[in-house]
Amino acid sequence: MKRRTNAYFAEAGKSTTGGKTLFFKAVLLTAAFVAVYLHLVFWTPSAWVGVAECALLGLIGAAIGFNVMHDGAHGSFSKKKWMNQFAAFTLNVMGGNSYMWNAKHNLIHHMYTNVEGVDDDLDAQPWLRLSPEQPRRKLHRFQHLYFWFFYALLFIAWIFFMDYQKYFKGKIGEMPIKKMTASDQGVFWGFKALHLGLFVGLPIYTVGFLGWLVGFLAFAAVAGFTLSIVFQLAHTVEHTSFVVPHETTRKIEDEWAIHQIKTTANFATDNKVISWLVGGLNFQVEHHLFPNISHVHYPALNKIIRQMCEEFNIEYNEYPKMRYAVASHVAHLRELGRA
Repeated sequence: MKRRTNAYFAEAGKSTTGGKTLFFKAVLLTAAFVAVYLHLVFWTPSAWVGVAECALLGLIGAAIGFNVMHDGAHGSFSKKKWMNQFAAFTLNVMGGNSYMWNAKHNLIHHMYTNVEGVDDDLDAQPWLRLSPEQPRRKLHRFQHLYFWFFYALLFIAWIFFMDYQKYFKGKIGEMPIKKMTASDQGVFWGFKALHLGLFVGLPIYTVGFLGWLVGFLAFAAVAGFTLSIVFQLAHTVEHTSFVVPHETTRKIEDEWAIHQIKTTANFATDNKVISWLVGGLNFQVEHHLFPNISHVHYPALNKIIRQMCEEFNIEYNEYPKMRYAVASHVAHLRELGRA
């Protein structure tokens, strides 16, 4: 795969990073986010328009996360290191922390995808059972009905609880985090303070506590649900594998690339609108095999990887429509809630 992928970029004369296409998208999404934020805070619209704009702000924020932050954190936004860091820091402005994201997502999730007890993305206990190895509780029988509520809470839990939990425990699940430098500490606390000022303090001052509360909940719920459902469709569906390491050796049977293909699924790869909005994360197989290549190249890589899977008789998980992937995720939750 590496040889064929390198040959593609050499023949096409393209860089593996995002280039002007991604830079333009980043500017467009960031400008839209700033414009809606300023209108909400300083030119306060009527109540219903304000709630609708807050929901829109949540969608744009999620799109920035998918398209700008995600590529930047993987070093694929630009050839320039500082620009990748700048793109990754959009997460910090919105209340998260790029250092914690790097440890949780880039290192743990990408290395140990769908490995129970290691991949923190599977840990939604006790509210949701996402893996067959997790204990089943009575409330899980209805998780396929109420999951959307907890997905909507993700963003609030992430920025106000989970980052701090990781910081003070020094662990993500049971995996230790590399010790933060003084600079990392400054970024953590400085941007947390900036976020509170921009998204809590200033809006309360300009629109009042109740107006801020309703608006922030609308913003956070839409952002949280959008982020959750896109990432869940990539790994927690009916046809992906959930892996348990060998009891004594603690090793995984498949080699890394095959493991990534078995534990990951694509959806709606022919839908250009969805692909644009979710930053190519509907091409999740390609992303997991080549996380350091920008998502703008995934449609081309998709053809290479699918062909190789056919040659080596490896099942390639893909849902032609997003609604099929959502239905499969719901079916997965229903099955785990009852079995």
